Amino acid sequence: METGTKTPVLVGAAPGYRARRTLPLRVEAMRQLKRRRTLVMAGVLGALPLVLIAAFAIGGTPDGRDNGRITLMDTATASGANFAATCLFVSAGFLLVVPVALFHGDTVASEANWSSLRYLLAAPVPRTRLLWSKLAVALGFSAAAMLLLPLVGLVSGTIAYGWGPLELPTGGSLAAADTLARIGLVVAFVFVSQLVTAGLAFWLSTKTDAPLGAVGGAVGLTIVGNVLDAVTALGGWREVLPAHWQFAWIDALQPQLEWSGMLKGSAVSVSYALVLFALAFRNFARKDIVS
Repeated sequence: METGTKTPVLVGAAPGYRARRTLPLRVEAMRQLKRRRTLVMAGVLGALPLVLIAAFAIGGTPDGRDNGRITLMDTATASGANFAATCLFVSAGFLLVVPVALFHGDTVASEANWSSLRYLLAAPVPRTRLLWSKLAVALGFSAAAMLLLPLVGLVSGTIAYGWGPLELPTGGSLAAADTLARIGLVVAFVFVSQLVTAGLAFWLSTKTDAPLGAVGGAVGLTIVGNVLDAVTALGGWREVLPAHWQFAWIDALQPQLEWSGMLKGSAVSVSYALVLFALAFRNFARKDIVS
């Protein structure tokens, strides 16, 4: 290997070859965008708000008040902002886990399943470069999924119920000027909280040639985390579970914004995710690629 002043170049490599220019993000993004599972997932997320609007139209205005308590679902039809928040509430626990697990768990394992992974590496695309490209695109598509649902919910909810202040379950409301900022904060936290699922699915994707195994394993272990969080006998141990903080974003829908729960939840999620991403890169660097 000859070392220049800028970038290492392989001896005998084609003129102009640079490892960092292989598998550009735009190429990988277009490959993933055209896949059927991406289009199906976008359709499912885009259709959920419409299904909820139809359900409210058939069943009437939600009124599930118990003992005088008002939940987020009870305010769903108060405004488009309330409807968008409700869409996040009903989907954050499970539905939004699926696209994150799908985009990260399918990305490397599917290449191995198609027997195209070794040809990408023989291009030659360095292993680290390949993983970084796939991870960046998977994170981008996951972020797009997080934005698509509330955006469609906000637009369709505004058309169905009108634009107005965000009615808070605890009483009072947020001015329209503050509403979008609070919903944006909620979406950002939901995305960060899903990084654990992303890291788990990405790591499994480097361990198996079966995409469904990686996706299903990530979703299954996320469900296990939710079950463990429901075991109150664990006491304070539940605070080390990412699932314990998945609805901490409710604190953003208060008259006074409360940060403590979201900060703790973000710290737990990012810590787990960094470890899992590191394991994925370590495993892939040592893996014998035969497919």
